[in-house]
Amino acid sequence: MITKKRREEIIKEFGGNVKNTGSSIVQIALLTEEIEDLKPHFEINKKDNHSRRGFLAKISKRKKLLSYVKKNDYDLYQDTIKKLGLRK
Repeated sequence: MITKKRREEIIKEFGGNVKNTGSSIVQIALLTEEIEDLKPHFEINKKDNHSRRGFLAKISKRKKLLSYVKKNDYDLYQDTIKKLGLRK
């Protein structure tokens, strides 16, 4: 789980201020943080398929948001994947 303080830091870093939570970039950053937080769980619990479904949904949503940003603002897309350390 992402702590409230960490969530606010991510929103401030990628959104500019704490109230800009609807920005695609902020949503991508939050999903990335949640995905990275869940990865160790699935390394330990390989058969947890019920939780894996939600995990894959988060990955899919991030992928859709990334393609949206790539289509509308390619420079912002490049900057975002560099900041988050995503492979693209």
